[in-house]
Amino acid sequence: MAEAVGLAASIGLVVVHEATVPLRTRRSATLLGQGQIATIGEAIAAEHVVVAIVDAQLSPVQQRNLERAWACKVIDRTGLILDIFGERARTKEGAMQVELAQLEYQRSRLVRSWTHLERQRGGFGFLGGPGETQIEADRRLIGDRIVRVKKDLEGVRRTRGLHRSARARVPHPVVALVGYTNAGKSTLFNALTGADVHAQDQLFATLDPTMRGLRLPSGRRVILSDTVGFISDLPTELVEAFRATLEEVSEADVILNVRDVAHPDTAAQRADVVAVLDGMVKDGALDAAWPTRTLEVLNKADLMGGIANVPTRDSCVPVSAITGDGLPGLLRAIDERLSAGMEMADYHLPSSDGARIAWLYEHGEVLRRQDSDNGVHVQVRMLPADRARFEQGL
Repeated sequence: MAEAVGLAASIGLVVVHEATVPLRTRRSATLLGQGQIATIGEAIAAEHVVVAIVDAQLSPVQQRNLERAWACKVIDRTGLILDIFGERARTKEGAMQVELAQLEYQRSRLVRSWTHLERQRGGFGFLGGPGETQIEADRRLIGDRIVRVKKDLEGVRRTRGLHRSARARVPHPVVALVGYTNAGKSTLFNALTGADVHAQDQLFATLDPTMRGLRLPSGRRVILSDTVGFISDLPTELVEAFRATLEEVSEADVILNVRDVAHPDTAAQRADVVAVLDGMVKDGALDAAWPTRTLEVLNKADLMGGIANVPTRDSCVPVSAITGDGLPGLLRAIDERLSAGMEMADYHLPSSDGARIAWLYEHGEVLRRQDSDNGVHVQVRMLPADRARFEQGL
């Protein structure tokens, strides 16, 4: 209930009444029982409510019948989240993704919306066969628009693929932030990179992916990616529409699962994030080995009195993105996780080959260097892809 109230408040709605309703059975016509509808209807009338939010998925028929019973606009959880996304999307890509999700949602809602209109005439003159009903015309227009938006989004995904290919030619490891909405991902992103990405204590403050460079303690340079937050019962329309955003996670060398460790439902939130990532595995968008390259970042340790008071286990790093407490340890943990997949190599290079020596420092971790009259001997730890590129002459 607290999350549902937070979702409503995040788009400026003032919540004047809330109720948790036990359901013995889900009624196909109204979801709720008649007595429950009457009780809630009295509260709606007394408070002069304009919008009623049902924190569940409503069928089009259920939504229409509840609107008739309560004499106000009714939206379900999916509609509410889509409204939030529509308000927050800033980039062209984000706006297209939201539009696609909204169109898919609206197409299923065209249930007797136009029963006051007769079937339009077709053919020429005053006679002729029946034409399209208004609902058929709307469904066709929405279908045409969905096709166009999907085509535009495919172009965006191809562009993303080109960008990833360009990064692969000058490879820097990618570290992706994932986690439940409002877990503090953007605040952590800003604290690590010095960026000024919009961060606010509200659900879905970030919708558009952002990437920045980051230097680790070893001197290795990585790319940090901030992504949209997950939420329980994420609308299926959004899972598909935001596949392009989640592709950054599939390409990541390290995944940081950011958790609000001070939240009373932190374990349930973690389970929801894991479920989304496992769903990506089933769709073929993520490999099944993603847990082996994941670090859990236990954020908001300041609300528990500091990182020393946060219970941890393997692959967990307590931090406070607000105070900076624990961030050096997180950077070291990222370094160690990247190093785990690296290979050791020894090279003897001419002293005059400064460009290749500098490349090793930029793309690897030089553990030992010995200069002599015969040249420079270096022992370096690199990712397998970097080692192959170096040995093939870049």
